[in-house]
Amino acid sequence: MERLVRRLPTLSARAQDVLIAGFVTLLQVQGTHSAIEREPELGGPAEALGIPGNALLLLSGLVLLVRRRWPIPVFIVTGLVSVAYFGSGFPDGPGWLSLFVAIYTVTAHGDGRRSLVVVANGLTVLAVVWIATAEGGTERIGWLAFRIGATIMAAALGESVRSRRVIAADAVQRAEVAERTRDEEARRRVDAERLRIAREVHDTVAHAIAIINVQAGVTAHVLDKRPERARETLLTIEQTSARALREMRSVLGVLRGDDDGSPGPSLGALDELVAVGRRAGLDVTVTGSVPAGVVPDDVDRAAYRIVQEGITNIIRHAGPARVTIGLELAGGELRVSIADDGGELSGPAGPPVEPGRGLAGMRERCELLGGTFEAGPDGDGFKVSARLPLNRVEATAR
Repeated sequence: MERLVRRLPTLSARAQDVLIAGFVTLLQVQGTHSAIEREPELGGPAEALGIPGNALLLLSGLVLLVRRRWPIPVFIVTGLVSVAYFGSGFPDGPGWLSLFVAIYTVTAHGDGRRSLVVVANGLTVLAVVWIATAEGGTERIGWLAFRIGATIMAAALGESVRSRRVIAADAVQRAEVAERTRDEEARRRVDAERLRIAREVHDTVAHAIAIINVQAGVTAHVLDKRPERARETLLTIEQTSARALREMRSVLGVLRGDDDGSPGPSLGALDELVAVGRRAGLDVTVTGSVPAGVVPDDVDRAAYRIVQEGITNIIRHAGPARVTIGLELAGGELRVSIADDGGELSGPAGPPVEPGRGLAGMRERCELLGGTFEAGPDGDGFKVSARLPLNRVEATAR
C-alpha cells in the first residue's frame, strides 16, 4: 500500500481516477457488508441490502471515474444516491465515501466562490434529508453527526488544496513576470546606453570632423598667401582633434567599465566652443547666460551638446555665417536656441554634405529630459530651439 501511495502522483489523472473509483467502490460494498455482519439483527448482507442497495453503492463508487471531467454532475449523482440509500432505510456504513470524494473534487478543482456555493447548498439539502430519515439510538445519531462533519471537512480540504494551487500558480506567474520585467529592463538599459554612446560618438566626431574639414580647406586656400593664417588653422585642427580624442577616450572608458566619473562637457565650456566656431569662420554672438550650479547636470550637458551640434550643423551646411546662441532661464526651464543667417559671410566653405542625425540626436536629448525641440527655416537661415525642464528630469542624457 505504501508503495502504491508513493507511485500514485506519478500516474496519469485517468489512472488515478480508475484506482480511486475502484478502491472507493470496494470499500463501500465490502465495508457495508462487514458492518451488517457485525449486527446480526439486520440479517445477512443479501437480505439487508438486496440488489437495490448494492447497486446504489456500486453506482456512487463507479461514477467517480469521471469526477474530474464533470465534478458538479458527479457531486449531484453521489448526493442523490446518498439520499436514496439512507432514505430507503439501508444499513449505515461507509457508503458515503464516494460523496466525500465528490465534494472534495468540486472544491479542489472548482473556481472558488461558485464551487463553495454549490457545495454549501448541496450539503444543506443532504443534511436536512439525513436528519429527517435518521432512525435508531445514540450510535446512529453519532454516525449522522460524523457524516455531516466529514462532508464539511471534505469541502474545506478541497478548498485548501485549490487555494494552495492558486497561490503557487500566482507565485510562479509573478516570478515569470518579474523575470521578464528584469530582462526587458536590462534590454531597455542596454539600448538606452547604446543610444547614449552613439549620440556621444556622433556629437564628438561630427563636430571635430566638421571643424577640421573647414580648417583644412582654409589652410589649403591661404597656405601660400598668408602663412600666419595657415599656422592658426593648423593650431585649431590640432586643438580640435586633441579635444575629440579626450572625449572619445572618455566614451571608450565607459564601454570598458573604467569611467572616471568625470561630469563631461557642460555650458561651462561654452566659451571654448564658441571660440572654436569663430576660428572656423562663424560670427558667433551669445545672448544670455546660465550661472554655474543652477541647472541639473543632465540638463547642463544636454544643452551643451545641443549648442555643439547646432554649431556643427551650421559649419557643415551653411559655412561661414552669423550665428546667434540664446540661453534663457524662465518658467522652470532652460531655453536654448541656435540660429544662423544662411551663410551670408564670405569665406571658404566645405563641400555640400548629406543630412545626418544631428537634428534627431538633439530631439532625442530633449525628449529624454521631458522637454521639447523645434527646428526649421528662419528667414534665410535655420533655427533650432530646445526647452529643457529643470525639475522633471526623466532620463540621463550625457
